[in-house]
Amino acid sequence: MSFTEHLEDLRWCLLKSLCALVIASTICYFFSELIFAFMVAPLRQTLRPGQSLIGTGITEAFFTEIKVALAAGLLFSCPFIFYQIWRFVAPGLSGREKKLVLPFVLCATVFFLGGGYFCYRIVLPVAFRYFIEQYDTMGVMPAIRIGEYFTFFFRLVLAFGATFELPVFTFFLVRLGIWDYRFMLRSFRYAIVVIFIIAAMLTPTPDIINQSLLALPMLALYVLSIGVAYVWRKTK
Repeated sequence: MSFTEHLEDLRWCLLKSLCALVIASTICYFFSELIFAFMVAPLRQTLRPGQSLIGTGITEAFFTEIKVALAAGLLFSCPFIFYQIWRFVAPGLSGREKKLVLPFVLCATVFFLGGGYFCYRIVLPVAFRYFIEQYDTMGVMPAIRIGEYFTFFFRLVLAFGATFELPVFTFFLVRLGIWDYRFMLRSFRYAIVVIFIIAAMLTPTPDIINQSLLALPMLALYVLSIGVAYVWRKTK
């Protein structure tokens, strides 16, 4: 394929992914109230009597519902989006690797959703508990805007979903010859330091226990990525 043909292929992959996102988001819009209730459950479990979510604009609820539908549409359409990513990079793979389309889509989807669910069940309750306690220490009654809550929620969940894709991206980097398992083993000590720094930045609480809740899964993903790099290493 020429460079122009690659660009044309990329354009069609992006258009198909966008169509899948629009269709999934449109369906999710009719269930936006239920989805939003699911999203705010970690915060509602932390709020005390008298504390609540608020809206400060006439259209804030409407646009929040649209954002919720788009976020949910992204989650439900991610298998198709990952399939389009595979279609775009498949011409650069060998015949044996091209047959791994189903495992790739399945693994990419599971890791992405697993990272988001880990953030939802483990990270967010700890974060909300810490932030609400800060209001208590200042003697202030919190009233949290739904728009700001959605932005905080979606960014954090998306960040963890992308982080959990490390083993999947390692597969492509290894096959492209950018790095190998030997490089990852040599960099293991530096990776530990970087992982704990990232965990300290993402964790709102300063104690080592909550930071370890983030660092240990990331460290396990790095070890898993080393295994992926070893299995799919390029041989002479």
